[in-house]
Amino acid sequence: MEAKIDLPDIEPRKKSDLSFEALEEQRWRALEHRLTHLERRSDGITHAVTGGPYQLLRRWLTPRLWTFEQYSSRRLRIRPDYRLETAPHDAPQIAIVTPSLNHGTMIGATIDSILQQNYPNLAYVVQDGGSRDDTRKVLESYGDKLKWWSEPDTGQANAINRGFRKIDGDIMGYLNSDDVLLPGTLAYVAKAFREHPEIDLVYGHRIYIDLDGLEIGRCVLPPHDPETLGWADYVPQETLFWRRRVWEAVGPIDENFQYALDWDFILRAQMAGFRFKRLPRFLACFRVHAQQKTLDLLEVGAAEMRQLRVRHLGEVPGVYEIRRAISGYMLRQMAFDWMYRIGLLRY
Repeated sequence: MEAKIDLPDIEPRKKSDLSFEALEEQRWRALEHRLTHLERRSDGITHAVTGGPYQLLRRWLTPRLWTFEQYSSRRLRIRPDYRLETAPHDAPQIAIVTPSLNHGTMIGATIDSILQQNYPNLAYVVQDGGSRDDTRKVLESYGDKLKWWSEPDTGQANAINRGFRKIDGDIMGYLNSDDVLLPGTLAYVAKAFREHPEIDLVYGHRIYIDLDGLEIGRCVLPPHDPETLGWADYVPQETLFWRRRVWEAVGPIDENFQYALDWDFILRAQMAGFRFKRLPRFLACFRVHAQQKTLDLLEVGAAEMRQLRVRHLGEVPGVYEIRRAISGYMLRQMAFDWMYRIGLLRY
């Protein structure tokens, strides 16, 4: 079956240079892309025709954890009470860094999603890597409402570390310049930390959006599973927040990583004994677009993920061994997603 899947994005002369894991990942991405394309072509066909029920069943049984484009773009809708969330009394300071490079068409939405939280104790900075597009013009348009720097850096991790050296907070997190927070997220996170003093890191459900900010998918996660985290990174980075004590113990972000920097950070936090909690709420939107680093650095990402698995598992596991190890979590994720879609769970 796999031999019949061509890889249009891989030049023939480079195939031999890719690892088996990278090739497997590209094959699965190519297959997923084709299935998504077929779904779009058949959106107008009634389910009464032959194959309709099968396609509907396949949609329901496909894990959505790493499936970005799940349906045709639609207006983003959230529960009205998200906007009514209020910060706790004597709100803890939250420090957020936005690393940025040449995202001038998207960074405004990112900044607005943070400033419009109206969180009473926010320390926020944009650390730009010297963008050559309209980013600087966008940053300047905020005047004294926004702190920002635009200077050369050595990559995303370096930008994040630079930003956190300029601000302080009891709770920390970073939001990339193409993602957005949902309304009420900061107040909700502050309450969660206040109500659970034993918890050190929190994250929540995510929504996938396209370049225009339209919703194209959702990812509902089961409770945190520390064992599975050593095999695969399922934590949505844009929803992740942690206490300063975590940063002081295991930070900063490792600047040797270009792709798996967030997975490395949370693995180090877990190995240090810090406790995680998946919050029962959509916290942020992950934007899917053509210039996305997640899609561009596939080979680099495969190498970095292999490095982290060796560090935490003591060996290089095969693709099928990884799938077997995470199968239990994937089944739980599918169950939570299914219950959410039929209304048994509400977030």
